[in-house]
Amino acid sequence: MFTITYSRNADFPTLIVGAEDWPLYQDYWGLQEKPFENTPDPRFFYRSPATTETFAKLLYALRSNQGGILLTGESGCGKTMLSRSLVNELDPDKTEVALLTSPSPTPTQLLREILYQVGETQLDEDHTEIVHRLNGRLYDNFSLGKTTVVIIDEGQLLEDAKLTDELVAKLFEEIRLLLNFQLNDAFLITLLLIGQPELGERIRNLPQLDDRLSARGLLRPLERRDVGAYINHRMGIAGRTDPVFTPEAIELISQYSGGIPRRLNYVCDLCLVLGYSQQVSQIDEKLAYRIILDEEDSRV
Repeated sequence: MFTITYSRNADFPTLIVGAEDWPLYQDYWGLQEKPFENTPDPRFFYRSPATTETFAKLLYALRSNQGGILLTGESGCGKTMLSRSLVNELDPDKTEVALLTSPSPTPTQLLREILYQVGETQLDEDHTEIVHRLNGRLYDNFSLGKTTVVIIDEGQLLEDAKLTDELVAKLFEEIRLLLNFQLNDAFLITLLLIGQPELGERIRNLPQLDDRLSARGLLRPLERRDVGAYINHRMGIAGRTDPVFTPEAIELISQYSGGIPRRLNYVCDLCLVLGYSQQVSQIDEKLAYRIILDEEDSRV
């Protein structure tokens, strides 16, 4: 059931929706699924002109097995979504993917996690032995015509406050050494590092690693002219082809979100919920303003 509470501005109610209300929300807007979930589902990946360029460059580097690749961008700009969309374009029969989404506190644990992700279940504790086993696994994949892709998502977490400077330096050195797994004419591993701009700054201060990167991509917030297309794209994937958000509402949402997809998704989802509760036919500027005002009020 819906619950209505009131913010300090009593003219603008806050709507709280339970999970049991979702089927009604879905049917009302003609949707098969939620359009604005903050999950990295490649089907919802929107390719703006700038994103398309970055995507093409990184996909070429992955398919060409070019070694080290770096993707950076502010929080919420869609780095994880883009990386999952890149993986989705790779041939699963010819690609082994190791996805690391949390920091490893030591170089040995980093290598153990990579081994586990590529299918090894018997994991040694000895660092040298792990290196040998990883090299063997990478060579086996290469012999089978497979590319091994290692993705370290949110790579800036390698500099977690709990880690000493010495340990952080060792982790980055281990990452550099991963790119030494190669034959005379081919890399045995393709490494994709993903993180916020701080990661790029750190790597620029490590020339031994920086020089090993063959491709770099930077994700920026969506341009205002792309926000409407982004919203309509996600609505279309979810099953609604007719426009729901008016141009005025889109402009207001664009200004408030700064073009950051994570914020866009959050505000648009709330707009659809409130629109359903009021049984409106479109999300207009007035309704979007109510959502935004309430969000701002809740921050105080």
